[in-house]
Amino acid sequence: MRSHGLLSCSLPVELGGQSASITELTAIARQLGAACSSAGMVFAMHHTQALSLRWHAAAGPIAELTRRIAAEEALLASATTEISTGGDVRTSSCAVVRHGDVVVLEKNAPVISYGEYADYICATARRDPDSRPTDQVLVVCPRGDTELEKTGTWDVLGFRGTCSPGFIIRSRTDAANVVPAEYASISSHTMLPASHTLWASVWLGIADAAVAKARSQVRSAARKAGTSTPPQAAKLADLMVIHQRFVASVAQQIDRYETFLATGEPDPTVGFTFAMNNLKLDASLAVVDVVAGALALCGISGYREDHAASMGRLLRDSYGPQLMVSNDRIRANNASLVLAQRGN
Repeated sequence: MRSHGLLSCSLPVELGGQSASITELTAIARQLGAACSSAGMVFAMHHTQALSLRWHAAAGPIAELTRRIAAEEALLASATTEISTGGDVRTSSCAVVRHGDVVVLEKNAPVISYGEYADYICATARRDPDSRPTDQVLVVCPRGDTELEKTGTWDVLGFRGTCSPGFIIRSRTDAANVVPAEYASISSHTMLPASHTLWASVWLGIADAAVAKARSQVRSAARKAGTSTPPQAAKLADLMVIHQRFVASVAQQIDRYETFLATGEPDPTVGFTFAMNNLKLDASLAVVDVVAGALALCGISGYREDHAASMGRLLRDSYGPQLMVSNDRIRANNASLVLAQRGN
């Protein structure tokens, strides 16, 4: 990714990036997801942070940091969860402590994907020790200013290559590295919709790979059957209906996000956030449906780890999306949104 300029591509052109659109980024995420689910997720998580810098850290003193990140083709990781908040990314226990032009942060994060390999970690925290848990800021912590103490391991069913153990992160860095925007706005405008559209695109790539394997197996059966149509062909056609619905659902929400960005509005509507949450919910279930259906079509060949049609990794990875930001937590958030929503 670095050698092809894919780490800086979403950053602003004027700061050394390519100002890639959400449509372009999700297309790349889908292709990566089809080839390697973990690589696709690293790309998606990185650009969720890069887009946060693009939209919220492209002016003022912090713009030089964004320019440097683009020039370095730096890898950005995220520390938005905290051991004491139960995975709620919109509250923090830890706080930024200011000492003149320097800020100090210590955070116990249960998960930091590819944290050991990142050049910068974007961490959320309370604005200061007296702030409310929801009064958060985003701090960009350079590797050279940051110490990571590993607190866990990453021995999991799927997405193994994301390397996501827990860490205590301790950073002492320049106060200019605090993004000059409320995290609530960063989250609603960028992090939530960017993560859900990019993640869903990676998961669609997983589904693409599963369908490709199933199609190959059915075509092989058709060649052996001669002039008759094998019974698997009808099941493949049924699977393609599920896959095409998945494609259409993701495309619709990508267009919705592009439309919102084109308005230039700082904050989305409740309906927009609700739709983005539903994209995550729907995509996390659709990928399992497609992969499981493809496994059934491939039969024992798909069940074998030593066969070209093996579905082992795809199946394991397909169950991860329901757990990364738990679907139950998103449904609870949706329940609150429904009560707050007025009109459409």
